[in-house]
Amino acid sequence: MREVLPELLQWWRAGVDVGVGTVVATFRSAPRPPGASMLVGPGGEAVGSVSGGCVEGAVYELAQQVVASGSPVLQRYGVSDTDAFAVGLTCGGILDVFVETVSRTTFPEFGELADDIDAARPVAVATVIEHPEAMRVGNRIIVRPEDAVTPRTGSLGGDRADDAVADDVRGLLAAGRSATLTYGPDGERRGEGMRVFVSTFAPKPRMIVFGAIDFAAAVARQGTFIGYHVTVCDARGVFATASRFPAADEVVVDWPHRYLRAQAEAGRIDDRTVLCVLTHDPKFDVPLLEVALRLPEVAFVGAMGSRRTHEDRLARLREAGLTAAELDRLSSPIGLDLGARTPEETAVSIAAEIIALRWGGRGSRLAAESGPIHHSGSFHSAGAE
Repeated sequence: MREVLPELLQWWRAGVDVGVGTVVATFRSAPRPPGASMLVGPGGEAVGSVSGGCVEGAVYELAQQVVASGSPVLQRYGVSDTDAFAVGLTCGGILDVFVETVSRTTFPEFGELADDIDAARPVAVATVIEHPEAMRVGNRIIVRPEDAVTPRTGSLGGDRADDAVADDVRGLLAAGRSATLTYGPDGERRGEGMRVFVSTFAPKPRMIVFGAIDFAAAVARQGTFIGYHVTVCDARGVFATASRFPAADEVVVDWPHRYLRAQAEAGRIDDRTVLCVLTHDPKFDVPLLEVALRLPEVAFVGAMGSRRTHEDRLARLREAGLTAAELDRLSSPIGLDLGARTPEETAVSIAAEIIALRWGGRGSRLAAESGPIHHSGSFHSAGAE
């Protein structure tokens, strides 16, 4: 929903009804992930996408029907054995799309949700997409961390269900994941009958780029492009300037190891954070990597340098007392083997490695592979297969 939020908020504030189709589950090679949304506005406007173009026409018509009837619908789209083009999803995947009406009446808390998202405060929406009692389909709760001023608003239709779902949602929110959960009709954890789609809106994951060099500027642009909140850090103020790194969200002048340690102590480093060490200067990167490789929660630590630089760096880190397990977390030389030469090409190879490790990709040519195109998973250590 994040990509269509501005338009949806504008219509919500205007007090009109909007048809919203949201991908709540995918199977096989589905083109869009859970949480992808499409809007059908009051004037027939179409905003966003649930399938990259395959079934938008069918969802568009269904959304108009849902707005007219006021009854939400859970619809599955996939290929037919007899006619691969029957439903339009020709990629071979299957999508479950939940279509509902969003307005001030059906979703009075939407303004508060939009404020949380805009302010980068962690928040999640849990919506009943299937239930034996039709009147409970479309019920939702807004869930925030327990220390928030208002940890929970709305209701799924019963205290037991609200408590069980809110507890599970906070786990998903901490991990930054969206998912469909199954319960009994009243929230029984071992039951079936109620399906709840959880859409999480956690702050953007962080990419911290150390070293204010040309390669860092290119990596910052790539990091922003693939959805990270990018920080560039260097101890040299003459190089670490906002004008040299316009794509970065922030530029920090500080010793890299000191900055990273302070960020970790402040709780601003988590298991979605990626660290790109581009200094390839021992006086900067060895103290920095001592801190980085000992952090219990960090998604990726990569360092730039030649093979010779890498071996020298490993020797210095061993002398500093790092264990073999800690050194295995280091990806160096950073990036995939794309034959990159320029800063921009190198940045693409670094971004490609981060994406591959995040989703379990192999980094090989799709044309030379067989099997599913999309993978499910999360970051693996640099030494994992």
